[in-house]
Amino acid sequence: MPVIAPVPTGSRAGAVDGIPSPRTSAEGVSAGTTVDHLTETYRAHYRSLLGLAALLLDDTASCEDVVQEAFIRVHSARKRVREPEKTLAYLRQTVVNLSRSALRRRILGLKLLSKPMPDMASAEEGAYDQLEREDLIKAMRGLQRRQREVLALRYFSDMTEAQVAEALGISLGSVKAYGSRGIAALRVAMGATT
Repeated sequence: MPVIAPVPTGSRAGAVDGIPSPRTSAEGVSAGTTVDHLTETYRAHYRSLLGLAALLLDDTASCEDVVQEAFIRVHSARKRVREPEKTLAYLRQTVVNLSRSALRRRILGLKLLSKPMPDMASAEEGAYDQLEREDLIKAMRGLQRRQREVLALRYFSDMTEAQVAEALGISLGSVKAYGSRGIAALRVAMGATT
């Protein structure tokens, strides 16, 4: 990932809190956030953005990658940020979206990663375990989207209920409700297949 070189801060006309004011076009309408404004906002709020990513992800390297990627994406789309005071909001939302994408990739990786079987007594036992796993996957596919997301994050990604709520942008009570209903639906579905 590229490293952003610090921009020297000095007194600028129209600067607020050390963040330069945006340029305006000939009509007086803002032409998007400037590179200087975006860079200063990024530098001023880097730690808070990193903290936000840390709430959604579990390792520091991924958090740093997500925050830097968020800066790069907002930088490339800075003309669409019509109100420069919303630059930080754009950065925060991009961090959340990229964190969700990273979580989705991890979950997919966990689903695709086949775990070695512990000492099996027989081939029949291994076949039975495979059938149970296939039944669980089929039952998970039959759940509502939110129930499936909550159960996958909670039990397969080993996240706390608070972390799941933050990752999905829902309340803690909703996580508990979706989890409870999802487990009940799995019990019914798994009981019907056995």
